[in-house]
Amino acid sequence: MQRQRSLLALILFLVIAAIVVIATIPVPRGLDLRGGSQLTIQVKTTPEIPRITERELEAVKSVVEGRVNGLGVSEPVIQTVGEDKILVQLPGVNDPQQAERVLGGTAQLEFRQQKPNTEAQLFALRASQLELKQKQQELQNSQDTAAIQKNQEALQNNSKAIAELFESTNPPLTGKFLKDAQGQPTSGNNWEVAIRFDQQGGDLFAQITKNLAGTGRSIGIFLDNELISSPVVGPEFASTGIAGGAAVITGNFTPQEANELGVQLRGGALPVPVEIGEIRTVGATLGQDSVQRSIWAGLGGLVLVLIFMVVYYRLPGLIADISLVIYTLLTWASFALLGVTLTLPGIAGFILSIGMAVDANVLIFERTREELRAGKTLYRSVESGFYRAFSSILDSNVTTWIACAALFWLGSSLVKGFALTLALGVAVSMFSAITCSRTLMFLAISIPSLRKPELYCPNLPASNQAEVAR
Repeated sequence: MQRQRSLLALILFLVIAAIVVIATIPVPRGLDLRGGSQLTIQVKTTPEIPRITERELEAVKSVVEGRVNGLGVSEPVIQTVGEDKILVQLPGVNDPQQAERVLGGTAQLEFRQQKPNTEAQLFALRASQLELKQKQQELQNSQDTAAIQKNQEALQNNSKAIAELFESTNPPLTGKFLKDAQGQPTSGNNWEVAIRFDQQGGDLFAQITKNLAGTGRSIGIFLDNELISSPVVGPEFASTGIAGGAAVITGNFTPQEANELGVQLRGGALPVPVEIGEIRTVGATLGQDSVQRSIWAGLGGLVLVLIFMVVYYRLPGLIADISLVIYTLLTWASFALLGVTLTLPGIAGFILSIGMAVDANVLIFERTREELRAGKTLYRSVESGFYRAFSSILDSNVTTWIACAALFWLGSSLVKGFALTLALGVAVSMFSAITCSRTLMFLAISIPSLRKPELYCPNLPASNQAEVAR
């Protein structure tokens, strides 16, 4: 009896804890429920890499994952599709253009030294570049396609001419030496990107700034072979260069531009070019409708099951209903604690696991009835019912776990959500059926007023009813 009381106290503690978790920690919702953006990234070949292999695809996926994490998106889905595509699902992101800019940019960062005796050329080219960019903005409003294209070609030629005024170091100082990059505000409304190198990158940066200090030549900061900033190093750094491995990238950035550049640089450079193919936005309204329908379907099925169990199994059915409510609370709290992303297939897996939880109780109660009809006492019948049903319940759940493992290992993201919620639900159902139902059943049969035969097995032969009351 003391053991049953201890188990009952444990169950009460878990129920209270589950309610607290459910009230304080929301369960993350997937793209189909929350809404958001879905992008398909096409990985392109180059003359150096004529064929996209699994290695290149995984490398691009790794960079994309880093950039998505930088966006701060909760529960993204990033997976390879076919031989040269990557599917990215971003729940809660309603600006796919921002995601396209961040995920599609190659972000090849490099620091270069300005060549000697090119100061006047650089000044003239930068002034010309500014004029061309202003003209480009004006042409965008005019819708003059031919003029826009001509001006764009002039901008590209200008960028190439500027790049020729700089030379790479040996070894080149690139973004692979970065440890961190973060947008930060400066004076006024301007923003810059603060960067920090690792030890090797810091040494290279110090050497470059030492070479340029006091010469009037600038250090060129290039992103995808386009000059975005060219600060001049003062003479005070002529002896040691700028040590410490920290620097800033200026360029009159807006807050969004600075943060996006920081995300790209932290995520690393893409090893091959990519192109954003399909962009799809999933509306939150569709997701909300799906959630509502799923909730009503789940509640409706749960109520019908509760009613059936009480009508058919009487007092054991009521105990099973209590265990089922406990199961639902514990499973939902587990979803919240483990950060399970809830999708429509995930809800389906959860509802299916409720049915399996009931199935375990059905096996137990049918075994108990068989023992009662065989003439055993109520205590021995309940004990034997749980003991004899355990192997069947375990076998059923193990085969379900094997199927869930196969679905999770081989399936797509939505199938994985179904497999995960079903497997977790089955695990909790074992506890609710074996521990909760058993504890409550033995508690019930310890109360004299609840030992009536009709409460456990209707139509029990009169010869056996005396044994039940014992």
